[in-house]
Amino acid sequence: MAEEKLEASEKEMNFTGHLSELRNRLIVTAIFFIAFFIAGFIYSRDIYWFFVSGLDFQLHVISPGEIIWIYFTMAGLIAVIATVPLLAYQIWAFVKPGLTQTERRASLAYIPALFLLFIGGLAFGYFMFIEMILPFLLSLNEGMFNEMFTVDRYFKFLLRVTLPFAVLFEIPLIAMFLTSIGILTPDFMAKSRKYGYFILIIIGTIVTPPDFVLQLVVAVPLILLYEISIHLSKLVYRKKQRKHDEFMANDHID
Repeated sequence: MAEEKLEASEKEMNFTGHLSELRNRLIVTAIFFIAFFIAGFIYSRDIYWFFVSGLDFQLHVISPGEIIWIYFTMAGLIAVIATVPLLAYQIWAFVKPGLTQTERRASLAYIPALFLLFIGGLAFGYFMFIEMILPFLLSLNEGMFNEMFTVDRYFKFLLRVTLPFAVLFEIPLIAMFLTSIGILTPDFMAKSRKYGYFILIIIGTIVTPPDFVLQLVVAVPLILLYEISIHLSKLVYRKKQRKHDEFMANDHID
């Protein structure tokens, strides 16, 4: 009875220790987020001019609140982008004790890839917005209306288009990770291809205007991402299977 109580107490202490470690890592991440937010706030004007320098129209504000809103939006965007790799590292460091040495090295490589894909998704979404989506929407006017774009509405629409791409560009990395831990297989992804295509096309339809050409332009890269994800999942699965076979062969020899 005493041994059971001691074991339960040790498990409780161990669980409490893990929660404490997780809390500390989240606090560190929050501190860096605030620091990046402050830095972004200081340079909000420069960031704002970067986004609007190529526009052919003037942005307006219809309330004083929109002025401070744009400062917070620019600062928040920088803070999120800069904190993504740090948050990924903190999560990796938290689960690291439960990983083998090989798994640690392999999973650590996901962090810079995650950041680069996130940035790539933002860049792709911004390119689509500036070069295709916005010109298409403006072409529908044809002199019918006097155009007036507010800062609030413009940037909310811009973020609504670009942020989904930043998340969707993580699909190959997510597929590799889920394959490495045994949750996903390339065969399942291949068999579910039509459903994956359907979901990606729906997402592409949501973030683009109702124009078939634009939706097709957006859908093609997303479908390519899915196919790349299947290929990368196969590579991870084969490597994992090869290591398993080698382990079983060595175990059989012993």
